[in-house]
Amino acid sequence: MMDNLNKIAIIGGTGKVGRRIAVKALENGYQVRMLVRTPKKLSLNDDRIEIVEGAVQNREDIQKLLKDCQIVINTFGQPLKEKPIYSSVTKTIIEIMAELQIERYIGVTGGSLTISNDKKSLINRLGAKLFENFYSDMMIDKKKEWDFLNSNEHRLKNGL
Repeated sequence: MMDNLNKIAIIGGTGKVGRRIAVKALENGYQVRMLVRTPKKLSLNDDRIEIVEGAVQNREDIQKLLKDCQIVINTFGQPLKEKPIYSSVTKTIIEIMAELQIERYIGVTGGSLTISNDKKSLINRLGAKLFENFYSDMMIDKKKEWDFLNSNEHRLKNGL
């Protein structure tokens, strides 16, 4: 096993983006720890991957995931038919990072959220409008998550 200086926590590692990030991390010599709700869904098989079985809504599971990691990559995807939890999950992650003195957070999200100074193509602007109309609760929560991260930007850049 590698030492802790190279350990990355990935939330949402069984999804399309999370899997790709995990593969790249492994290719670059990192050890990966993933929070996985359903371990059977994980198609990667590598000794450098440590699985933490649990849920993003469970604070203790996130604490277990983040312990001894230096980087947190959040690729969590909101199940469309469930109550939106992006903002609450991200807030919990950032709080635990502060407790554990982890300074590096990378959030991965889709292009459906429109923020100021966005430079979306016409197709992406139309897609974002569709998401706002059909998934309004989720988009309100994504905006709340963005506002939380943006208001804490100075803490994230300069260390929690």
